[in-house]
Amino acid sequence: MWFFVPKPVVEILQKLEQAGFQAYIVGGAVRDLIQGKEVGDWDFTTDAPPEEIIKLFKGSFYDNKFGTVGIPIQKTENRKQKTEINLSEKQEYDVYEITTFRTEQGYSDRRRPDKVEWGKSLEEDLSRRDFTVNAMALKTENRKQKTENNEQSLRASEASVAILCSIIDPFGGQKDLKEKIIRAVGDANVRFSEDALRMMRAIRLGANLGFSIGPKTLAAIKENADLIKHIAWERIGQELIKIIASQFPADGIMLLYQTGLLEYILPELAAAVGMPQAGHHIYDVFTHSIESLRNCPASDPVVRLGALLHDVGKPATFRRQGEKITFYSHEVVGARMVKTLADRLRLTVETRNKLWRLVRWHMFTYSQEMTDAAIRRFIRRVGKDEINDMMLLRVGDRKGGGSRATSWRLRELQERIGILMYDPLDITDMAVDGHDVMAALGIKPGPQVGKVLNALFEEVLEDPKKNAREYLLSRIGSFDFQPSQEGAGGVDEDVGGPAVAAGDE
Repeated sequence: MWFFVPKPVVEILQKLEQAGFQAYIVGGAVRDLIQGKEVGDWDFTTDAPPEEIIKLFKGSFYDNKFGTVGIPIQKTENRKQKTEINLSEKQEYDVYEITTFRTEQGYSDRRRPDKVEWGKSLEEDLSRRDFTVNAMALKTENRKQKTENNEQSLRASEASVAILCSIIDPFGGQKDLKEKIIRAVGDANVRFSEDALRMMRAIRLGANLGFSIGPKTLAAIKENADLIKHIAWERIGQELIKIIASQFPADGIMLLYQTGLLEYILPELAAAVGMPQAGHHIYDVFTHSIESLRNCPASDPVVRLGALLHDVGKPATFRRQGEKITFYSHEVVGARMVKTLADRLRLTVETRNKLWRLVRWHMFTYSQEMTDAAIRRFIRRVGKDEINDMMLLRVGDRKGGGSRATSWRLRELQERIGILMYDPLDITDMAVDGHDVMAALGIKPGPQVGKVLNALFEEVLEDPKKNAREYLLSRIGSFDFQPSQEGAGGVDEDVGGPAVAAGDE
């Protein structure tokens, strides 16, 4: 079979083979090539030990016990046609990884092998891999006799080369690709006991490709779900974000629930299963959350995660009085919960804070009587850069509840937001700053400066015309703030009125 591959891929294979070693393309790259998709990461395997690989590729590095050598190759079309590079140059590089055939023994931490030994054959190496669609290899063939008559080879660009390859597939990966099935290599129970994170990887791969999980592999995930407790939260968080970022994220989350993994990963969301809702809602809280994710048009996985978790505070605030069901302040409780959740999953501070804002302020409505100042405060609370994300979350929320994607209220609110986005929406947008405050009052940096700036900004939010330097300077001395006392004052970031107005749209 003919494939187009980048020139560095051919150069790496040729260099290993010319030195007398076996060399194969392996892993997800093979799967993507067979499917005609763009390859994200190129991985190779060889019988050459790391020490020999490093000798062949100058600039390569090897700092692990798993036999993987990294080869950085310059990202320029005019680079020299060789794999030798100068790392001191300020260039961008692609890193290609070559791993020596290996066998693995013992997985006491359910994540990484306790012992790694260099293997003797390709099939032995492929047998340790996770899923059949990832356990295939490509071997380049001698194409001298076919090059002249092969039309594909004539279409090769300067950046790529057409190569003839044989597919090595000892575990039926091609068949599973055609049937759209994710199946573990060998005994699924053994694969998951070796590395429990593979259970999430199976779901992520299925959600990304639109594949189902084979019956035996699915049963093994259910049987071994509790092993996920042995995996570091950071790795779990990374896999969860990848599932959320996949082509079918809602199906991925449903698989986490159906296999029992969700109660270990997101117990806060699992608590919403079967919880009833009233009013315009047609689903229970959990199903509504899943459908909100499914219908959220955002590509940003953080916004998608916000759509999934926007009602995560409802189980804790559920109240029933006769036929009436309420979830008062669930957005406040939920915002606090997503902070804890984000910290547990070791998500970035930026991600945590964005999730907090999305969940905290997702409860908003609009009426034509609302003032521009109220809308400017809404924009400021959500964040000027994230106001569109909030609108995308609302689309998912509406469609996830059985409503249309938008309404005249939402459209009119968006129109007014578009106009008001050019008004001052942050303290830094004011015509004066902290230096002006200190100079006018003759004070040093401290809390008093911030209090004056915030008071001035409240006036500007009410009337942007007041953002005039002379006016603001004249107002600096008019504020009389009492010195703060220990244990007094301070505003809880989770307390206060809604960004626009409380309630459902």
